Amino acid sequence: MRKFEKISQYRQTDFELPKRATSHSAGYDLASIEQIVIKPGTIEKVPTGLKVSMEDGEAMFVFPRSSLGLKKQLMMANNVGVIDQDYYNSPINEGHIMIPIYNFGSETQIIEKGERIAQGIFMKYLKTDDDVTSDEVRVSGFGSTDK
Repeated sequence: MRKFEKISQYRQTDFELPKRATSHSAGYDLASIEQIVIKPGTIEKVPTGLKVSMEDGEAMFVFPRSSLGLKKQLMMANNVGVIDQDYYNSPINEGHIMIPIYNFGSETQIIEKGERIAQGIFMKYLKTDDDVTSDEVRVSGFGSTDK
């Protein structure tokens, strides 16, 4: 089943699950669950309070909203995030979707609680005919696949 859920830490917090802006929108808007201050030249992981489950053969790609760079001189530090199916309920952080934001401007910027900063787009992916993977279980988040 493909769906967004609140992680345990924010289950009692009042906020909406991501939704698409229009019936023709590809992405689900992702917002900050907290106010975050980002100083020039620094990266902060912006919490969303969310995790996501998805079907086999799918990943969710996370892209910055266009206004982030234009209005605030902020960008996603990893340019595009890839959330794999097995990140859901990761034992370290429950699969919490965190968005790394880099301030490339000269002024401190504030991401307000509830501010939409990125969009998640679900996509099917293909594998090679001779694909071989390990049976290891993911235990962490950012850059953890080979740990």
